[in-house]
Amino acid sequence: MDWLEITVTTAPAGIEEVAAALTAAGFDDLLIEDQTEFEAFLEQNRACWDYIDEDLQKKLEGLSQIKLYLESTDTAGMTRLESLLAKLRQKGNLGALEMTAVPLPQTDWEESWKDNYPPQPIGQNLVVLPYWLAEQTDGRLPIILDPGLTFGTGAHPSTQMVMEAMEKLPLSGKDCLDLGSGSGILSIAALRLGAKEAIGIDIDPKAEDIARCNAEYNGFGSPEFTALTGNVLSDKALISRLSQKTYDLLLVNIVADVIIALCPVLPGLLKDTGTLICSGILDTRLTDVLSALKGAGFTVTQIHEKEDWRCICAKG
Repeated sequence: MDWLEITVTTAPAGIEEVAAALTAAGFDDLLIEDQTEFEAFLEQNRACWDYIDEDLQKKLEGLSQIKLYLESTDTAGMTRLESLLAKLRQKGNLGALEMTAVPLPQTDWEESWKDNYPPQPIGQNLVVLPYWLAEQTDGRLPIILDPGLTFGTGAHPSTQMVMEAMEKLPLSGKDCLDLGSGSGILSIAALRLGAKEAIGIDIDPKAEDIARCNAEYNGFGSPEFTALTGNVLSDKALISRLSQKTYDLLLVNIVADVIIALCPVLPGLLKDTGTLICSGILDTRLTDVLSALKGAGFTVTQIHEKEDWRCICAKG
């Protein structure tokens, strides 16, 4: 089946109205590319990240357009689209509404996305594998994920540094608490490296099911792995449950502001002989995080660097 990728140029002020009109007319699966909306989204969610992909920002610079897809033989659909755009142009203020159509190369779309997830060797002994390549371990300890579920696939330097730091620790029989666990990748890595138990906490309820699913791919279920949803800063029931014991390994791979906010809570969760690993820290925020950790009574033992990111290992 041959497809066309159709691009409709708009104006920032009119892109939502055009998208709504297209949807109402039966044109689904729209891809909106708009610099103004992107920047507004970033501003409204500033606390969620310290770093934005510069390549993505450059790609969206000056853009305001909508992409949609039609079968190349769908002449009726193309006629409906052209007619709709002609009506919308009469309103004005919606942009040029110029339309271009480009044939897409024939490919197996249902399978081609998997090409983006090859095995990822990490450190000396670990390899992150999508579930369809689960046997391609090359002698390494496998961490098997469903990357289609997102929430962390091991490609980011901050995650890789945590895994590399964990490799150097004696984890056999240890307990791990993973705050901001996402896909569960770090909890699974800890179990692969010999930990007796791992608990993954994430504020997003979707992450709980995803992490549990990924753990099952690796053969880990209860009581080895537990996935929970909650905010360690405000969920009193969760805090009470976690505080019933202390942990040998405490992982916090989030962003600097969240790590800083968590610092007063972390000492009560870590054993006296335990290790804290914090990552997701941009080099420009390293001093802030180090200051917060020191204020909470931690002693920094190592700082790892990869690209613009920093990972801190500390003792209580």
